[in-house]
Formats: sequence, structure tokens, C-alpha cells
Amino acid sequence: MVQRCGRVQIFRGSLIATAMSSPRAIVQIFITGSRILGKAFLEAGKQAVKNAKSAPQAAIGHDAAGVGHANSGSVTDQLTRQHRMTLDEAQLILNVKKSDLMEQITKNHQHLFKANSPPPKPEKPLTAKQIPPFHSHYLQSKVVRALERIEAEMKATQPEAVEAAKSKSHAPEAPTPPPDPPSGKSV
Repeated sequence: MVQRCGRVQIFRGSLIATAMSSPRAIVQIFITGSRILGKAFLEAGKQAVKNAKSAPQAAIGHDAAGVGHANSGSVTDQLTRQHRMTLDEAQLILNVKKSDLMEQITKNHQHLFKANSPPPKPEKPLTAKQIPPFHSHYLQSKVVRALERIEAEMKATQPEAVEAAKSKSHAPEAPTPPPDPPSGKSV
């Protein structure tokens, strides 16, 4: 049994609101949601401005691999800026230590390069259950750049090491007096 009383509909003793108030509720929900979203965007904008003011180069994306901190005139910092990679990062990529020999570094480079190279084309087509091996050109290029960075560091520091070894092996000698000039007098 249904009775109608204005905007309220009575159905078997319970009250059910009609659809007359739903457009107002939808508008109120929309306005409230817009306010919340607007405040969130305003706060995010303020934070972005603060971040840009505190570190403008990092916000733009110029500080790759700690290159922004390599600002002295040393050879190592120049190599870091040139290769866009620190020596520590290169050693981590190739899984070597500072004390490792060049043979070990080259061995690790070759292994990582081959592991990330594309596989040769199979003679038979792969079935649906077979997954082709994964390869990554990006990782391959990182491995190559890491080897180049380590080699550049070794070339830059080896002349200094060679000079240091020479100076350590040769003790400084007392300067020899210059020879006496010949005099025309005979005694």
C-alpha cells in the first residue's frame, strides 16, 4: 500500500525519499569534491615552487649521476662530468673493486655485455610455451660506459702513478757541481 504525502512516499510504514532531492545532493558532492581537489593542487603547486627554488638544477634534471657535485678542477671530476658517471657507479655496474686488476674488470664487462646482448635467431620458431631470452640495449650501454669510465680513470691516474714510482725508486741525488771552466793559465 503506497500513500503519497508531498515529497515523501510512505511504503508499508517506511519513509522513502523521492528523487526530487537527488540533483541538489549531486551538486553539493560535486562542489565539495572540487574544493578538496583544488586545495590539493594548490598545495602541490606551492611545494613544487619551494622545491624549484631550493635546487633549481636538480628540479630541471641536470644532476645526473652526481655530476653536479663534481665541480672542482680535478681530473676525476672532469672525467665524471665528461662520462656522466662516477667511478663508484662504474665499479658497481661492473661488480668490481678499486683494487681489482684490469683483466678482472674486462672479464666482468664481457660477461655482462654478452648476458644483455640479443640472442641469435633460433633455427626453429619458438612455440607458445617457450619464452625468448631477455636482452637490454640500455643495460648493455651502461656496461660499456662503465668500462670506458674506469679505463679513462686508469689512463688519467697512470701517468701520475708512473711518475710517483719513478720518484720513489730514484732517491734524490745531491746536485753535481758544474765542471770548472778551463782557464787559460797553467801552473
